[in-house]
Amino acid sequence: MSINLQHYLWTELFGYHIHPSIPTNNPNLRIADVGTGTGIWLTDLSRRLPSTVSLDGLDISFSALPPKECLPSNLTLHSYDILSETPDHLRGVYDIIHVRNFSFVIKDLEAERVIGNVLQLLKPGGYLQWAEVDALSYRIEKTRPDCKDDALKELMRLGRGADDRTTPHWVPEIPYFFQQAKLEEIKSDVKDAPPYMAVAKHECNLIVPEMLAHTTQNSALSERFSRLIPEAVEETHGGAYWAFTRLTVIGRKASG
Repeated sequence: MSINLQHYLWTELFGYHIHPSIPTNNPNLRIADVGTGTGIWLTDLSRRLPSTVSLDGLDISFSALPPKECLPSNLTLHSYDILSETPDHLRGVYDIIHVRNFSFVIKDLEAERVIGNVLQLLKPGGYLQWAEVDALSYRIEKTRPDCKDDALKELMRLGRGADDRTTPHWVPEIPYFFQQAKLEEIKSDVKDAPPYMAVAKHECNLIVPEMLAHTTQNSALSERFSRLIPEAVEETHGGAYWAFTRLTVIGRKASG
């Protein structure tokens, strides 16, 4: 599944699951992964921390997770909608919260409120780690100047036209939102992938136009997506690929 592959590429690029400035030496930590999806961040993290650590997966659906028998014994699932009010039993209970890949879910006008919702989950003194692709950094990289990229350009243009969530302006502003929320010890880790990894990430991203082709109600647009995708794959093999900057931002909730 491309989501799991993207996780491994992400941790390879950044070099950590939890930012090294966030302390993890407490054997009784309670950690939440918001929008846990396939659970890959938690399951991969579980073998790096003591089994006494509580790992909680929060999401609106758990259909993408492996069978329950395949999950670590210290992993618990909780129904949670990042766009809604925080349930009382989840307020102020976590030492570390991890959020990743919400850039195409949250609209610009929702970002400040949503970050506030997530902070309600944190204990005083707890840490929030938020990681995203900056879609506004989009560019096409080429191994040679004469590489063809017409289909890649057109796919991106069509995708942005089909759904305005594909151009989130809030993502590069995450450090600002953390400051507005009065978080402390804010750090931003901004990285561009080396070419070999950027191509692998790009190939994962090609699933997006495939999804748009299947979900759009416009049959002519769906047909254009379907026609362009094989051409974009051919251009990728020829040395052209989408590239994006990625960022991880952390902050600590005030103790008092």
